[in-house]
Amino acid sequence: MVFVIVFFIAHWYLSLFSQTFFLHRYAAHKAFTMNTFWEKFFFVFTYITQGSSYLSPRGYGILHRMHHAYTDTELDPHSPTYDKNLFAMMWRTKKVYTGILDGTIQPEEKFTKNVPQWKWFDIWASGWVSRVLWIAIYVWLYVMFAPSLWFLLLVPVHAVMGPLHGVIINWFAHKYGEVNFETDNTSKNLFKLDILMFGEGYHNNHHKYPSKSNFAAAKGEFDLCYPFIIALDKIGIIKINRNKPVLETSNSF
Repeated sequence: MVFVIVFFIAHWYLSLFSQTFFLHRYAAHKAFTMNTFWEKFFFVFTYITQGSSYLSPRGYGILHRMHHAYTDTELDPHSPTYDKNLFAMMWRTKKVYTGILDGTIQPEEKFTKNVPQWKWFDIWASGWVSRVLWIAIYVWLYVMFAPSLWFLLLVPVHAVMGPLHGVIINWFAHKYGEVNFETDNTSKNLFKLDILMFGEGYHNNHHKYPSKSNFAAAKGEFDLCYPFIIALDKIGIIKINRNKPVLETSNSF
């Protein structure tokens, strides 16, 4: 039982860290820089921690930039304003994301500038063989260590962990929560103290200041990812982009 709890929590937060640190703050917004070695390292780290739900840094970065440029319009790849329910939004997001990956959608150059790319790795990590192998590993772990086969019901959560984290923010943080800053969109902060979504829950703050490496902005808020960013900056793995304007227009990344 202890193993199941530890494994689920570890997968939840490690997958979240990869998404918010590498895919979101680095690939999409370049809140900090890193050299080629560490970029490749975090490609692999993201693959291991997201497993079957691996999201391409290039695909995610482009998709998220489109979200910022077109927030709450018909061109937004994920907007509760233009999708009648959560599943419709997820399906539209999937179609745009897949189109970016397979080349059937050609984004404007402003969305593709400086996004990290490792083409052959993305092909493998996003392929069905890799995804099925990861799901098989999840099943095996629960069969071996769970006290009951009922725990296999958690396997689908593991299988879609990355997109699940995305939809929590992209749907709920545009419908519910509090607003620290007036913006031209429906972004909201889901939590005052965001210990569930590793700082991603401060979505209104992020839409106000997209390039900030710290998503917390008000008293009582704490971005769980930010101390890791500070630590990685201090030991030289990354360099926080302190000279970059923290208030961005929708067309600057």
